[in-house]
Amino acid sequence: MLGNFDYVKPKTLTEALEYLDRHGPESKLMAGGTDLLVLVRRNLAMPAHLVDVKGIAETGRLEFIPGQGLFIGASVTVNEVAGSEAVKERYPALAQAAGSLASHQLRNRATLVGNICNASPGADLAPPLLVFEAVVHMVSLLGSRMVPVAEFFTGVKKTVLRPEEMVIGVSLPEPPPGDRSLYLKQARIKGHDLGIVGVAARLTGEKRFCLAMSAVAPTPIRLFQLEQTLNAQPLSPALAERAGEEARRWIHPISDVRSSAEYRTHVAGVLVKRAVARLISGEGTYDA
Repeated sequence: MLGNFDYVKPKTLTEALEYLDRHGPESKLMAGGTDLLVLVRRNLAMPAHLVDVKGIAETGRLEFIPGQGLFIGASVTVNEVAGSEAVKERYPALAQAAGSLASHQLRNRATLVGNICNASPGADLAPPLLVFEAVVHMVSLLGSRMVPVAEFFTGVKKTVLRPEEMVIGVSLPEPPPGDRSLYLKQARIKGHDLGIVGVAARLTGEKRFCLAMSAVAPTPIRLFQLEQTLNAQPLSPALAERAGEEARRWIHPISDVRSSAEYRTHVAGVLVKRAVARLISGEGTYDA
């Protein structure tokens, strides 16, 4: 049983921002609605105003510009991201993560921006965005601001987004030729479950590792300390073994209905080891 709320679908960005300026604290933004509507049905979220952003032109942009990078608008679906040739060629980890999220039917509705704004610790799309150093674009009537995705999450289901602001999209810098990346995920049920652990790994053209994980801390995290350790060593099979062992030091998983903390810790090490080994072997390469 749904509660009472006003549903609005602004046609312009200005119209949406003016509405948020008046009703922001009592409003919820919606693009795909795959997370929000479940909460509304269960009375876990009870917004007085539901603002549908899909009619706003600026939010539908999915564009790669050589020399600049990729922009993904707030209403771009996860299936559009997974199927984009530019994403598959230049950002393999992001394409793989998008393809692993829930089911095909849900991916037709769910959006990348919705996935990160929901701010679940297990968000599938957050780790690839972290390793590619994505930037979140936010706007309000007072102006715009851009925040690195590594600073966007502040806690479980919490972000830096203000009530009067909306995210219009996310941008990713263009990776250089030779860049390698991949996404690995362990879940209870293939294709229909949040991950027990998710790992995005990237080896840049300068042979430097970037690693990020989901479902192992209150927010998705970038493993900067582990990266420093790996980047101080030459590439070798032994490095993958060390990566798996060291990864367990920098995470703080919990036990929940999907997994125990102990199992998450074990799986995290296995996935990091596997990801680093596969990157060293040449998998996930983008060649310009």
